[in-house]
This record gives sequence, C-alpha cells and structure tokens, in this order.
Amino acid sequence: MDELKKLIEALGRAFEEFKAENDKRIKEIENGRNDPVLAEKVEKINAELSAMSQVKKQLEALETAVARGQFPGGGASAVDVAKKAHAEAFNKWFRKGTGEAELKDLQIQASASTLSDPDGGFTVPEEVETAIDRVAQTVSAMRRISTVRSISTDTYKKLVNQGGATSGWVGEKGARTETGTPTLAEIAINTKELYAMPYATQQLLDDSRVDIAAWLADEVAIEFNEEESEAFISGSGVEQPKGIAAYTMVANASYAWGKVGYIASGHASLLNNADKLIDLQHALKSVYRNGAVWLMADSTLNAIRKLKDGEGNYLWRPGLAENALDTLLGKPIEIDDNVDAIGANKYPIFFGNFKRAYLIVDRLGTRVLRDPFTAKPYVAFYTTKRVGGGIVMYEAIKALKITAS
Repeated sequence: MDELKKLIEALGRAFEEFKAENDKRIKEIENGRNDPVLAEKVEKINAELSAMSQVKKQLEALETAVARGQFPGGGASAVDVAKKAHAEAFNKWFRKGTGEAELKDLQIQASASTLSDPDGGFTVPEEVETAIDRVAQTVSAMRRISTVRSISTDTYKKLVNQGGATSGWVGEKGARTETGTPTLAEIAINTKELYAMPYATQQLLDDSRVDIAAWLADEVAIEFNEEESEAFISGSGVEQPKGIAAYTMVANASYAWGKVGYIASGHASLLNNADKLIDLQHALKSVYRNGAVWLMADSTLNAIRKLKDGEGNYLWRPGLAENALDTLLGKPIEIDDNVDAIGANKYPIFFGNFKRAYLIVDRLGTRVLRDPFTAKPYVAFYTTKRVGGGIVMYEAIKALKITAS
C-alpha cells in the first residue's frame, strides 16, 4: 500500500526532526533558558508523531482486513440460509413489531439461540453484532491486549496454581520425604449487564431506505464501548467489570497474590525518571515480559517520548516498518485515555502481559427488546449484552505510581 509506505517514511523524518528540536530544548534548559517558541515547536511535532502513529495503525488494520477477505463460493449451507431468513425476520420485527413466533423459530435455526431467555427480547443478527464487536476492537485497548472469551453462562471460573509444590534430589536408596502441595486459587469472573436504549420514531422505521441494522450498531456501539473501556480500567466490580486500577496496589517489594505491585516514581513531571521505567519493566518476571506491553494515556506518552537513557538514546521508538509497533524500551505501547493522567498518587502507567493477566468474558448474544409504548411516539430498543472482566494472574501486571506532585 503506497499510502502506508509514504506514511512510514514521513514518520521517520518527523521522529528525526523531533529528536533534533528536543535536544535543542534540553540544552536550552540546561543553560538556564526556556525558549517558548522552541518548546511549542517540540510539542507540535510530538502531537504529529502521535497522530501519524495512529493513522499508521489504522492503515495496517485496513490492509490486514483486505488480505483476510473471504469471498463466497459454492452453495449456501442450511445455516447460512437460516441466518439470512433470521436477519430478514428481525428487520421486519424491528420495524413493525410483528412476526415474533417466526423470529423465535429462526433464531434456533440460525444458531443464534439455543435456549429460551427469561429476560425476553431477541438475539441480534450476526451482521449487527459483528459491527458492534468490530468497533470494540478499535476503541478499547483492553479488548485488543487482553484475553477475551465467549461463554454461555453468567460466570467463568478457572483455577490458578500459585506454586508451592516442592521437589528434591535423592540418592538411589535415600529416604523420600513428603513434598509440599501446590496452592490453587479459584478465579471467578461474573458477567454484568451493559445496556443502551436508543429511540426511533415509527416514521424512521417505516423508511425502507434506512439501514436499521447499521443504525442500531452505530447507536449502541459507541455507548457500549465507552462504558466497557472505562470499566476495564477503573470499574469497581460491583454491577460492572473490575478494572486493573481498582485492585489493591502495594509496593512491589511487598507484592502478594490478589494485589498489584507498583514501582514508585519520584515526581509527577516524570523528568529524569527513565530509571524508574526500567525498574518497572524488570519488576515483571521474565516469563511474563515476553508478550508484555505498556498501557498509558496519550498525554503520558507525550511526556515519555521526551525521555532519554543515560547514554542519550530516546526511550520511545516509532515503528518504522509495516506492522512494526511503536515501542518503549523495546516493548509495544497501547494507548487508553481511561488510564490516569500523570499526577501525584496516580497510576499513569501499567506494564504487563495482559493476555495472561486480564480476562474479559462475553456472554453470547446481544439482545433487543422492542418497546413502542413507554415513550410514544418513539419506539425504544432496550439493547443488552453481558460482559465481565478481572485480573486472573496478578503477578503478570505491574504499575508505576507517582509519589510526589
């Protein structure tokens, strides 16, 4: 893709310009001067680097989607035929509120539902649900970097071995003493109900030119994803997923199972804190560092991009090849503005192997209840999905705490 190649080349040039201008700014500060024009120029290039990196990710995602495109061939299967009929019946019900009995039968034939739902409503056709999930992958960093599982019940349980089993060397005729028993912990992730209730006039629903599936996906996806993204970071765990920042934080030297260890940074400016980032990276056991990523808000990355190591090398590096990621100390960076900004007693940076550390569970099926009575002349569409989330491997994630203002 020519656009991607040109963007990568421009990103490389912008990074070289950024380093040159920021080096000038640092020398000015060291000499007791502060040139506001130079500082403004550095910030402008810094913002351009962020924007260019984001566009690069989008172009790479588009290229991947095109490469994976599947084109229909051969005859349609019975399930495919049923899915098409289910989508048509759903559209009819969505617009007019008719055909419920037919829609119930088609849900099962289309493999959209196998059990009756006590809450009522109908399962959204694949076209709509896929649109909602696709936006989720784009908006929520936690969905991209964590493990995501679909379940058919309200709770996902797993056992985690915390270690504790022992072994030892023994001679051929030596006595075999009893060894320790491994310690197992049960992790339970409960799904919580996430809802949105968009309204439409009957006149809009009667307009055959309006793509109802697209409308529902657009209306609901934004709300669902904003709520999810915030909950995966700071959710309390009460009627919502439990976010990574909601767990008890302890100094890493005092780390214990069920808590998140942190490395304390000295100052909210993050200046001269490159060593703390290295300490944070190495607070994570080496077995988890393979596959680990940094997670922070964009404003934090803006400050991190200016840091150097003791030899004058910038810690941040742009991905100057196709599908190459921007890195900090050699590890990929993910941006999520739900993470705290830099400030006293805040946790603005997480480093971890999120595939091992955090689990998101989706109960299968997005459901819709049609309500034409409550808010006449509008028709309300009460749309729900059940989502849960929580840490399942506490030692696979670490945080940076700012200890001073």
